[in-house]
Amino acid sequence: MPRPTDDVHEFESRATDADLDDLRARLAAARLPEAETVRGAAPGPGRWAQGVPLADLVEVVNYWRTEYEWRSFEERLDRIGQFRTTIDDLGIHFLHRRSARADATPLIVTHGWPGSVAEFVDVVDELADPHDADAPAFHVVVPSLPGFGYSDKPATTGWGTEKIAAAWVQLMGRLGYDRFAAHGGDWGGNITTVLGGRFPAHVLGIHTTFAEGLPGSTTDGLTAAEREWAEQTRHFWRHRAAYAKQQATRPQTIGYSLVDSPVGLLAWLLDKFAEWSDTEDSPFETISADRVLDDVTLYWLTRTGASAARIYYESHNSLDPDLRVDVPSAITMYPRDVEKCPRPWAQERYRQIVRWSSPERGGHFPSLEVPEHFVKDLREGLAAVLAAAR
Repeated sequence: MPRPTDDVHEFESRATDADLDDLRARLAAARLPEAETVRGAAPGPGRWAQGVPLADLVEVVNYWRTEYEWRSFEERLDRIGQFRTTIDDLGIHFLHRRSARADATPLIVTHGWPGSVAEFVDVVDELADPHDADAPAFHVVVPSLPGFGYSDKPATTGWGTEKIAAAWVQLMGRLGYDRFAAHGGDWGGNITTVLGGRFPAHVLGIHTTFAEGLPGSTTDGLTAAEREWAEQTRHFWRHRAAYAKQQATRPQTIGYSLVDSPVGLLAWLLDKFAEWSDTEDSPFETISADRVLDDVTLYWLTRTGASAARIYYESHNSLDPDLRVDVPSAITMYPRDVEKCPRPWAQERYRQIVRWSSPERGGHFPSLEVPEHFVKDLREGLAAVLAAAR
């Protein structure tokens, strides 16, 4: 295996004590609105009908201010291995965990919004060095998207998903991985689709939890369950996607609030962890408060609320309708994800689906909600991909 080039440098994340003190002071001084007018509703979606309930937010803010430990998350990132490199004049941060196994396959894992590399810290080690000797092993690379986390913020337009995918090919090449597999969900799923479609000479195959069909696909011939999926996705975009329209059209405007107010940032992101997870009332039924706050605090300390939102401005509805993916593809549709693509629609774009999975549990954040199943499903999907790629 070739060694990484000199363009790759080790990186350590260290927030200053002053920044952490400032965060706690802002949380203590937060000005909050009155409670939602559906207050008193029974636990369930109705309680969140106007957004994050005041009582829930107050509880998380108090925990964030008095108990949450950011330094332990920094240490976790360092143990995995953090690096930076510059591609097209933009600094890119990434986690890189090489497997001890000689038969390991390089794998790039791409997050989305409102996620970050924090989504994958609990699964990287098991993917790289599985306890089961018969399970496939991977050299795991988890980059921070441009404008997210410790990657640089683009100063010009143009950093959409097509350019990001091309940058990922360069990144993997610098690490000595000319051929690799790819996984992603949300924007990471879009980028993974572009990787498989545009760079088949480098991409062995893909696994995604976010398959995208072609525009204008008909519901004719779909099963009743697939029709329900299609209707749920339509309903989401018609009635629950104001956040995407805001960030796709006016990311700078919402960005002022996200960078200036930690409580505003928390509410903006927590709303999605709640609505998009496989829970009945609170995201903390399946995701720990620490994991959510790892993600939110990373946005806060790196001041990336606005720059991360701009990926919607750059790439919303931008996937090329003519793009086809001919490399082996494994697709998983978690039951409570916000967009679920019927298999007949997916097959129009992904022309070599080697594994299709519909688990019984899980939502938009499976690596956080159901990490053990996520790892098992990803392994099985990529095993099928690699078998087909031989």
